[in-house]
Amino acid sequence: MDKDSLIYIAGHTGLIGSSMTKILKNKGYKNLLLKTREEINLLDQKKVENFFKKERPEYVFICAGKTGGIKANIEKKAEFIYENAQINLNLIHSSYKYKVKKLLYIGCSCMYPVNSPQPMKEEYLLTGSIESTNEPYAIAKILGLKMCQAYNFQYKTKFLTVIGGNVFGEGEKQFDEGAHVVPSLIKKFYVSKKEKLESVEIWGSGNAKRDFIYVDDFVDACIFLMENYDGDEIINIGMGKGISIKEIAEILKEITEFKGEIVFNKNMPEGASVRILDITKVKKIGWEPKYNIYNGLKMTYKWFLEKYGK
Repeated sequence: MDKDSLIYIAGHTGLIGSSMTKILKNKGYKNLLLKTREEINLLDQKKVENFFKKERPEYVFICAGKTGGIKANIEKKAEFIYENAQINLNLIHSSYKYKVKKLLYIGCSCMYPVNSPQPMKEEYLLTGSIESTNEPYAIAKILGLKMCQAYNFQYKTKFLTVIGGNVFGEGEKQFDEGAHVVPSLIKKFYVSKKEKLESVEIWGSGNAKRDFIYVDDFVDACIFLMENYDGDEIINIGMGKGISIKEIAEILKEITEFKGEIVFNKNMPEGASVRILDITKVKKIGWEPKYNIYNGLKMTYKWFLEKYGK
């Protein structure tokens, strides 16, 4: 990518997209194509195609999609599979049709089999069943991956797929029980401290481990690959190590200065027991994470207080 290349960030107002916009601007990219949901409905095939036909972006980052935590994935299975599949179909096909030079598609660790060996190597994809609570979302994301691979094979496109860990950080929009684990816990600890509650309840045993990665780290890796990698292999982006939900909760308890008790509700679902990404491939290409979990959580909570705290 050149500094004056026309770059379209689909989903630029979301967690990953807002960080992508910020970091690209800081790196000197001056020609960013940014459209809100009101300006272009990514579920509408014709509107997406007309947009690409008119604007002709040279590079595309697909950061758009419907996401959420375990509660949302359980309750809104139909929305998660339909909206994500439709967005991927529209954006990837139009990128091919209007000759986008390079595209980066973002997958997630829930695409891996529920009983995958750990840490999860890229070649473990589709070697087993998907964890049931995430299945509709994961299948929609796998569709996008397979579409990129098929277009690369048949049309010689350069559509790169990365698989991210549990991305968190500034830019979150959802903090209720339907949110991802970090923003959901931030809100719980904030409210519990403010209302002087005696405890915070968390779904599951707290023993489930995830590969959490701070959003600016994840985005930095995506941009690095767009700038430096010309292959079409799937690439994991994470910290390469797991941390339990209980450990995340303890860190947030310290950061928020909550004095009460943490209660784990073992009757509620918690998803796969372990999801840790093997990041050997991206490290060999030349990228490594820069932020640690504690500092990332501290910056995220500070941002939350500035934006939503009262």
